[in-house]
Amino acid sequence: MKKASIFGILSIGISMFSFAQQQQDSTQSRWLSGEQLVEVVISDSRFKLKRENSGKTVIKISQQEIERNQGRTVSELINTKSGIEINGSRSVEGQNLGTFVRGGNNRQVLVLIDGVQINDPSIVANDFDLRLLNLNTIESIEIIKGASSTLYGNAAATAVISITTKKSSKKEISGSFLSVVGTNQTQDDLNYNGSSFTNNVSVNGTVNRFTYLASFGNRFVDGLSAAKSDTPEKDPFSRYNTNLKLGYEVSDNFEITAYASYDKFKTDIDGSPPPTYAFVDTEYEYVSQQKRVGVSPKLTYENGSFQVNAAYTKIDRETISDFGSVNEADSYVIDAFNKYVFDDTFYTIVGLNYGDYNSLFVEEESFTNTDPYLNVVYVSDFGLNINAGGRLNNHSEYGSYFVYSLNPSYRIKSNYGSYKIFGSYATSFIAPNLSQLFGFFGANPDLRPEENKTLEAGFEFNDGKGFRASTVFFNRKEENTIIYTTAYENAITNATVQGSEFEFETSFIKNLDFSVNLTYLEVKDGERLRVPNYKANASLGYDFSKTTYASLNYQFVGSRTDTNFSTFLNEELSSYSLIDLYFSHKIIKNKLTLFANVTNVLNEDYFEILGYTTKGRNVSFGLNLNL
Repeated sequence: MKKASIFGILSIGISMFSFAQQQQDSTQSRWLSGEQLVEVVISDSRFKLKRENSGKTVIKISQQEIERNQGRTVSELINTKSGIEINGSRSVEGQNLGTFVRGGNNRQVLVLIDGVQINDPSIVANDFDLRLLNLNTIESIEIIKGASSTLYGNAAATAVISITTKKSSKKEISGSFLSVVGTNQTQDDLNYNGSSFTNNVSVNGTVNRFTYLASFGNRFVDGLSAAKSDTPEKDPFSRYNTNLKLGYEVSDNFEITAYASYDKFKTDIDGSPPPTYAFVDTEYEYVSQQKRVGVSPKLTYENGSFQVNAAYTKIDRETISDFGSVNEADSYVIDAFNKYVFDDTFYTIVGLNYGDYNSLFVEEESFTNTDPYLNVVYVSDFGLNINAGGRLNNHSEYGSYFVYSLNPSYRIKSNYGSYKIFGSYATSFIAPNLSQLFGFFGANPDLRPEENKTLEAGFEFNDGKGFRASTVFFNRKEENTIIYTTAYENAITNATVQGSEFEFETSFIKNLDFSVNLTYLEVKDGERLRVPNYKANASLGYDFSKTTYASLNYQFVGSRTDTNFSTFLNEELSSYSLIDLYFSHKIIKNKLTLFANVTNVLNEDYFEILGYTTKGRNVSFGLNLNL
C-alpha cells in the first residue's frame, strides 16, 4: 500500500473511529477532585518516579483500563500499544502468539509476573505463553520498550512486559465474580451462537497483619477452525487458572509474601500431515500447563529496602500429532536487590540475579546464569536526569558478557507544561535457549549468542491538564541473529531495524478521552516475517455519567510479508482495519457492572497469518460483581 493511502486511512480512522478502550496511560490524565493524578512509572528503574523524570518509553495499562476491556485476552489488550504487534491475537484462540516489539521476536521480550522472570527456555521462542494468563487476575501492566538488559538480564532486548497481579482488599473479607458470554465466529459464518465463556471468582481480604487472595478462573472458546477452509471443523480452546497469594507484615519494616499458581490450557490445532504436508484441518491437540510457587521477603529501612524474589516454575507441554512431542522444563529464579535513595537525588539499586533452567530432551539439559548488576538514577532540581547501569552476564555455556545502558533526559517546565528530551544507548546479550542448543529439531550446540545495540532519541510534552504528546526514534543493530535453515545457525549478515513511534492523548472535553499511537518500522538488513511497516491505534471514550461509559477503538495494520509453506515462497499480506465497540453501565455503585463488546464491527476479512482463520464480527456480554 502506498504511503499516501496509508495516511489517508489513518486520518479517516483518527477522525471517525478513534474511541478509547485503549486508554494508554489516559486514566492517569483524568481529574480527581479538581487535581490531576500524577503518573508514576516503576519498571524502567524499579523506583517510583514521576513520568517527567523517566527517560524511557514506558506504557502503563492501569486497573481502570483493564476493567474497561473485560472479555478480552491479555495479548489483545497489549496489542493495542505502540511499537507492538502480537501476531495471532486476532486468530483462533489457541493460535501460537508471535510477540514482535520494534521488529524483534519472542526471544527478545522478557515477561515478569510480580517481579519474577518466567520465560520458558525449553521452547524455541523462549517466551512465556501469554495464553496461560487470565486478564481478570491482573492489577496493572507496565511495558518498557527498548533494551533493558542491565536491570532484567538475558532476553530483555526489545521489551519487558511487567505484570502485577491483583492485591488483597483492605476489608477483612471481600469477593468478586466476573462472567462473560460471547460469540466466536468467522466473517463467513455470522451465526451469533454462544461459543465463548469466561468466568472468574476471587476471595480476598486483610485480617490484622495478614493478607490473603484466592482466585479461580476458566475460559472456554469453540466454533473456529485454525485452518481456513470451505468445510472447517471446530478447534476448541479451554483454560483454567488457580492463584493463591498470602502476605504477612511481621513488623512495620519487614513483610513477606508467598504465592502459588496453576495455569493450564488445552487446544485443538491443525497441521501439515503427510504425504502432502499441506496445512489442513487435523485432529491434533496441544496441552500446556505451568505450576509456580514463590516467596518475596522485603525489609524496609531508612531511605532504602532489601528484597528477594524467588520462584520455582514447572512447565509441561505436549503436542499430540504426527510429529508429536513432550516437553518438560523447570526453572529456579532468584533476584536479590538492595535499593537506596540519597536525598531524593540519587537512586541506586545493586542486585544479583540467579537462574537455573532445565529441560528434558533425549536427556536432561540445563544452563545457569549468575548476574550481578548495578543501576543508578540521578534526578536533579534543574531538569537533568540520568539513568545508567551495567550487568555482568555469567552464563554457564558462554562465560561472561558485560552489558550496559546510558539513558539521559532533560525536562523543561513552563507556563504551558513540561517538556522532556530523552535518549538512550544500551547493549543486550541473548543466549540461545535449550531447545536451540539440545532440542529435537535442528539443535546446534555451536550457536553463538545474539548481541544487540540499541539507540533511542525522543521528545515528550505534557501540559499537566490531560494533554500529552511524544515521539521517539529507535535504531537496533543485531549481531549473530539465530535463524533456521536446515538447522539453527547464526546469520552471516547483521540485521538493522529502525523506526519511530508517536503517541498522543488528551482530555480536551470534560468526560471525553482521545488517544492515538502510530508506529513506523523499517528493516534495513535482514528479514522480518509478519511484522507490519505501519501500524496505528486510535481511540475515543466518553463517560456519559458516573455510571455509564462507552468507547470506540480503531486499529490499522499495514501490509506484511509471510511465507507460504506449500511453495516456500514469501507472499505479501494485505493491510486491514478493525473497529471495536465497548459499553459499560454500573447498576450498583462499586458493586455491579454490566458490559458489552462488539469486535471487528465492519466484519473485515483478512489474513493475520497466511492460511489461518481470523475472527469476524463478534459480540459478548458480561457482568462484574464486587462484594
